[in-house]
Amino acid sequence: MLTWKEVINFAVNGNPTPDKRVEKTDTEWRKQLTPEQFRIARQKGTERPHSGALCTIHDAGKYNCICCNAPLFDSTIKFSSGTGWPSFTQPIKENAIKYEKDTAFGMVRVEVMCNICDAHLGHVFPDGPEPSGLRYCINSESMQLEKEVVNE
Repeated sequence: MLTWKEVINFAVNGNPTPDKRVEKTDTEWRKQLTPEQFRIARQKGTERPHSGALCTIHDAGKYNCICCNAPLFDSTIKFSSGTGWPSFTQPIKENAIKYEKDTAFGMVRVEVMCNICDAHLGHVFPDGPEPSGLRYCINSESMQLEKEVVNE
């Protein structure tokens, strides 16, 4: 389980090695993504709070990167933070997420990105629930839910 100390260490000293890399030109990303997905995932934008389609969904499944479809978060670690963005306590695995210090807007935060394609996801904060104490605050437009198939 990742801790805030480990997140800061990644942001300052380098990130875990991804399983693979996906790199495309802006033109290729624009062809694949909607204008809003491109603005958020490729240009480090953000959606308005409480506007994202995935904010109130709690279906079982995996939340994958909108750009490269890499698994990022599992529905079992999603929680209602009241912030207006989907929130998670841990990534699906340690090397799924890339961390960078973000000093935009006069504050210091830790930006989180897909470690495979560098898509901007959102930010992580040390004010989440136990046991990790982490809150990954993620834009809905940066992810797609791959619902768990239930065999009946």
